Amino acid sequence: DLSLLRFISAELTRGYFLEHNEAKYTERRERVYTCMRIPKELEKLMFFGIFLCLDAFLYVFTLLPLRVILAMFRFITLPCYGLRDRRLLQPAQVCDILKGVILVICYFMMHYVDYSMMYHLIRGQSVIKLYIIYNMLEVADRLFSSFGQDILDALYWTATEPKERKRAHIGVIPHFFMAVLYVFLHAILIMVQATTLNVAFNSHNKSLLTIMMSNNFVEIKGSVFKKFEKNNLFQMSNSDIKERFTNYVLLLIVCLRNMEQFSWNPDHLWVLFPDVCMVVASEIAVDIVKHAFITKFNDITADVYSEYRASLAFDLVSSRQKNAYTDYSDSVSRRMGFIPLPLAVLLIRVVTSSIKVQGVLAYVCVVLFYCGLISLKVLNSIVLLGKSCQYVKEAKMEEKLFNPVLIATPGKPAGKQQSMFKSTQGMSTDENGSTSVTNQPVHQKESTPSLLVTSNSDQFLTTPDGEEKEISQDSSELKHRSTKKDLLEIDRFTICGNRID
Repeated sequence: DLSLLRFISAELTRGYFLEHNEAKYTERRERVYTCMRIPKELEKLMFFGIFLCLDAFLYVFTLLPLRVILAMFRFITLPCYGLRDRRLLQPAQVCDILKGVILVICYFMMHYVDYSMMYHLIRGQSVIKLYIIYNMLEVADRLFSSFGQDILDALYWTATEPKERKRAHIGVIPHFFMAVLYVFLHAILIMVQATTLNVAFNSHNKSLLTIMMSNNFVEIKGSVFKKFEKNNLFQMSNSDIKERFTNYVLLLIVCLRNMEQFSWNPDHLWVLFPDVCMVVASEIAVDIVKHAFITKFNDITADVYSEYRASLAFDLVSSRQKNAYTDYSDSVSRRMGFIPLPLAVLLIRVVTSSIKVQGVLAYVCVVLFYCGLISLKVLNSIVLLGKSCQYVKEAKMEEKLFNPVLIATPGKPAGKQQSMFKSTQGMSTDENGSTSVTNQPVHQKESTPSLLVTSNSDQFLTTPDGEEKEISQDSSELKHRSTKKDLLEIDRFTICGNRID
């Protein structure tokens, strides 16, 4: 009975039943639904994260100058009140003054950098050379961002560290010069990026801009086919938020420079509009495709982006508390790798060189614009704080905000007390274990336990061996510590290790 006609008949009438493998096909259908949900959930996270970066960026222009003025006023009028406290200034005030001085110094140093000469120097290069330069600048920017906040944190902590402790640093002045040099070099690096993008916008055939935008799709090849866990995807999401916000600021700088060259003719803005839309659209499309396939290949649900958003919201809420261990802008810098100081220096330099302020009416407009910026900052902060509280409640993280901890037990060595204070209090630490500066120091003389709010959001993934032993020995005293790691135990990622292939 084995014949060709019988075989063809069997092939034409053969049936199968999908319900016999229901679990497999249900899983495949859920994957499709997950990919369809990714754009919406990802853009929610991006939208929230971009406004977090905007809040930290506006802080440099609005509240930081006012805080510096208040700190200087306190320092000048200190003899009138007498030395009631051992500290001349509070740690937060010292950090504010340092930030303000770094901004002013770097702003005046940027005046010695000729933007026009840099533009014509870059424009004279070939297209392929500019493409290589732009890629090198992206790599250098991630390297600078990964190490920049460590330099600033080292300066802040060195300037505010209790003086009775044994000196284990090179001094405030060397740290200050290192911070100034870092901010200045990073600002120049971003300026070269903006100049290269400006050359691409002004090229006649737009070939350079097309090549630069196609470079975004190389990210898909470098990241989609790698194994990702939730923690790694969270780090990549933070990096994408920072990258997207930085691109928006670079586009603003490019538009300002082009509008200045055309005497602020509004018609030229419509000439730039298609190119700006192409840059933004390519960035959004690459992020959506990249995250959709990463979640598909690694069996990660779309609900994970709600967890990421709740973790960022937790950082915001915990930094707004009375006994916060770090400033909010520094928390964003550690979490996302976004450092607002170099970008702020460059934007101030571009705005002051592009817009000439002459006459009383111009100064009135500047004051009104500054008041508008403050209003925008306050409104943005209020809305973000309300949304963050909502996300924290939805994620049921309120107990982590109000968790009393025993700081130190009497009779333990000072080194152990300091280590226990770091590990149990959720003190902000970076990859090298350097502590955050805005933490309020605890003197060794105080043996009574104090109730402070913990924040596990800035703890690092890998704890040094010595601290691991101490934590395991004292686990009986600290029942609140969970052995299972969650999102809030992830520290800011090292950008160069995650995104550079």
